Amino acid sequence: MRIHIFLLLFISLTVSAQNPATKVGTIDIDYILSQMPEITTVQKNVETYGKSLDSDLSKKLQAYQALVEEYQANDITYTINQRKVMQDSIFNVEADIDQFRNNATKLITIKRDEELTPLYEKIGKSLEKVAKALGYTQVLERNSSLVYIDNQFDITIEVLKDMGIEVQEE
Repeated sequence: MRIHIFLLLFISLTVSAQNPATKVGTIDIDYILSQMPEITTVQKNVETYGKSLDSDLSKKLQAYQALVEEYQANDITYTINQRKVMQDSIFNVEADIDQFRNNATKLITIKRDEELTPLYEKIGKSLEKVAKALGYTQVLERNSSLVYIDNQFDITIEVLKDMGIEVQEE
């Protein structure tokens, strides 16, 4: 592992030495999103959508419960064929509920991504503008995979300022 890190560092230094015009910065997109006033609307829209899905699930669960109660109440009077039809109906409703739960998680993710897309585009435009103005050739997103970050080269605050968002610098 140390050899890999040493090799990566050596390659980085070699590339930097060959191209002195390279200037690399970082940006914390999650922090920028948290500071954007539009994020509250996004959160409310996703929450409202989630509640509508919960409402649909509740209706499905109520229908399932009614079907089970009907089966239990009339089980003695059912013929073998009627019993089989009711059991198949119950199993189908159970499968439908399971499928709905799986799809609901995916649908909420899609809705969240759909709501966040305009915000990411806004950040991207501002990032491009700030990076060019400050002479950065590359900007990396701050995350746990970055080993070392010199805050001097972080342009998060500049992007927020460019977007007209006032932040208390720490």
